[in-house]
Amino acid sequence: MDLRSFVPALLLLFGLATVFAQTSAPGQVCEAKNGTNCEECLKNVTCLWCITTKTCMTYPVQTILPPHSLCPLNDARWGLCWMNFQALIITLAVVGGVIIIAFLICLFCCCKCENFGSKRFEAKMERQANKTKTKQEERRTEMKQRHDDIRKKYGLSGSNPYSKFA
Repeated sequence: MDLRSFVPALLLLFGLATVFAQTSAPGQVCEAKNGTNCEECLKNVTCLWCITTKTCMTYPVQTILPPHSLCPLNDARWGLCWMNFQALIITLAVVGGVIIIAFLICLFCCCKCENFGSKRFEAKMERQANKTKTKQEERRTEMKQRHDDIRKKYGLSGSNPYSKFA
């Protein structure tokens, strides 16, 4: 097990330990801050502030989103008093979507550019091979022509009587 797979597992373990530690704490911490304001309530991350009822309550982690009967999403505050829960969810979804789309675009561009580069390299190598092959053919015909000229010069251009034995 290498370090790259160990770190996320460790972070997940600490995250779960934190969640279980917070849920096992006394549930009356948030309800005790009902007479205060939003800032006092949200100092504890497990608390949710409802503007319409001006109550501080423990965040319902079992349902992920607070039910409408508890507090409407427009009036629910968690983490920041100036941002309602609905805007927080939309903002996080948009940011997450943009990050995912940017990652996919980068992945696509890297793969496409890599293939484009390899295709370009292959084309260059093929051109070079063709060029070498044509030069070789030219040299071969040139050498054959030179050999034929030498054969003519010395009268060896006719059929060779010893070719039967070869």
